[in-house]
Amino acid sequence: MATSQGTWGYRDRFGDAFARTYFRRFGPGVASSIGLGTYLGEPTDARDERYRESIAEALSSGINVVDTAINYRHQRSERVVGEALRRADVDREEVVIGTKGGFIPFDGVRSDDPSAYVRREFLETGLLDTDDLARGSHAIAPEFLDAMLDRSLSNLAVDSVDCYYVHNPETQLHARPRDEVYDALEAAFERLERRRAADDIGGYGVATWEAFRVPRDHDSYLSLPEVVARAEAAAETVGVDDAGLIAVQLPFNVAMADAFTVSAHRHPTENRDVSALEYAQAAGIDVVASATLAQGQLASSIPDAVDAELRGDTNAQRAINFARSAPGVTTALVGTSSPEHVPENVAAGTFEPLGARAFDAVFE
Repeated sequence: MATSQGTWGYRDRFGDAFARTYFRRFGPGVASSIGLGTYLGEPTDARDERYRESIAEALSSGINVVDTAINYRHQRSERVVGEALRRADVDREEVVIGTKGGFIPFDGVRSDDPSAYVRREFLETGLLDTDDLARGSHAIAPEFLDAMLDRSLSNLAVDSVDCYYVHNPETQLHARPRDEVYDALEAAFERLERRRAADDIGGYGVATWEAFRVPRDHDSYLSLPEVVARAEAAAETVGVDDAGLIAVQLPFNVAMADAFTVSAHRHPTENRDVSALEYAQAAGIDVVASATLAQGQLASSIPDAVDAELRGDTNAQRAINFARSAPGVTTALVGTSSPEHVPENVAAGTFEPLGARAFDAVFE
């Protein structure tokens, strides 16, 4: 697991190579404000090798946050992360690793008959009941998450991960009412609290696509205050003093700024509605921004009015620094499947992000 000594030692290795706010507090130590994403790419051996090379180089160059999920590229992404960790000149204690469970993963390749695969590998084995499934491919039942966490640890070849995310729980809204989804999340959190007590995870989080950045009347909406309350209830049930909910992950970029602009969550101490980012910041929850480059689209074009305010030598660097500038964001994730892009992405960290006033001015 990442430690204070390990991550601070990692930071100190780079001296003044990065801007002052590049490393930020996370968990027991510090995390780079640019992280490695592993979602995109075909599930091929050739892509695996490009990922291994990219991740190893980035870890050796100043990025110590790696984000993945068991379903990314049919478990291949987790496996190449583990291989890259062994290849890079870093210790496990220096690196913050996050992975996710929720979507049913194929194993290496997509099954020719997904329904038969799910039935054989998950329903007939007792890992899932039919009622647990949403859209035939998603579940957050405690026993399922337990098994997927074990498999993720094996794929990554590590004893623990620093943050284990419940992946896109809003998918469950297609199968059950919102109150039942909150109940399911609380049950999942209880199991993850037990895994935290066993030192299998440093903490847990919720990774979403829509849930926290849409208005209350949206079909995919989930309330951050309610999610936090369910984590606190889970901790009380397990008998621990503090809830292990440490992070949320959501899309945030120049073109998808809803997490900053949509006020859909009640402030934890004030009588007003605030955005997901403001709520998380007030509640002491770290935010990891995904889709920082909008799957590459922002590497070629950024709106002129925003671009003029940002620092960086390239569009990609300025887009990365926009996401890093948002109040409450700890780390902005950037896809890392192309080795040739790693130096450019890492170099974005040599520029200071926007200050709070300058960031707010972008939206005026």
